[in-house]
Amino acid sequence: MEHVFDGRHSRRTLFTAAGAVAIGAAAAPFVADPRSAHAQTGSPVGWATQNGGTTGGSGGSTTTVTSASAFASAVSGNTRKIVRVSGTIALSGMVRIGSNTTIIGNSGATLTSGGLTLRTVTNVIIQNMRFRGYSDDGINIEESSRNIWIDHNTFEPGYDGACDIKRQSDFITVSWNRFNGTDKTCLLGHSDSHTVDRGKLRVSYHHNYFNGTTQRTPRVRFAEPVHVYNNYYANIRSYCIATTMDAGVINEGNYFENCNRTVDIGQGDSAAGRIVSRNNHVVNSPAPTSRGSVAGVPYSFQLDTPSQVKSIVSGGAGAR
Repeated sequence: MEHVFDGRHSRRTLFTAAGAVAIGAAAAPFVADPRSAHAQTGSPVGWATQNGGTTGGSGGSTTTVTSASAFASAVSGNTRKIVRVSGTIALSGMVRIGSNTTIIGNSGATLTSGGLTLRTVTNVIIQNMRFRGYSDDGINIEESSRNIWIDHNTFEPGYDGACDIKRQSDFITVSWNRFNGTDKTCLLGHSDSHTVDRGKLRVSYHHNYFNGTTQRTPRVRFAEPVHVYNNYYANIRSYCIATTMDAGVINEGNYFENCNRTVDIGQGDSAAGRIVSRNNHVVNSPAPTSRGSVAGVPYSFQLDTPSQVKSIVSGGAGAR
């Protein structure tokens, strides 16, 4: 079943594909916010439910780590595992994460100096972590990694991207995260010349709090459909969403407040993409524009009332 959004006659059909909804990670500590139908309680919503779903290390052993060396060892390999992080850990560079892994932070758990690389892996969940002062990216997802759920984390500024997704990665949900003052926040698509990304990079961004960020929330190349819904954008310095290189983005039910630009169609040297903007709530910000038509999503979801997204997301997003 397929549906199409266009700027003049947009419509939405909600349904659940057979076998699409996954069972989430064990030991997830989050309690549903009664104000939102989508507050996470252990299972993702969006693209991470597709392709067999995303369960992370559910059913595997649990290890608690407090040092960089213990962390790097615990997250390696592809056996099912849950890695709990306590305290503040200073990483040395980018740490490779294995498949079938859940990384979950205890209260206040923080990674500094370095970040996490997910390269050619499947079935990974990262929750309740704080990322600060990373020397490259906070999280880098690349090289055909798939079925990833990035949920309830807090990102402070670092050197490059806070949460970048590129190079044919696919079936990813980025939900309930808080990005505080980050610059190159969420890149989606490696470069204008990396055309093999076409047909991949299917990502859902929902219920994220983009707080005083500069750009790339997200910046999209080639992917379709990218689903950006029920996010709260506040005090954005440059732009919120950029659609480029014939990407297709659905921008719906978001709350834009004090944003310089809500939508860029084309960005820098990158050619224009397509976007359908609908049912957004705008305060002291330009009205989001639309261009062309965009394929619909194959999973079920329910929008929170756009005017209520500010209170819902600001009260529930980020590491707990």
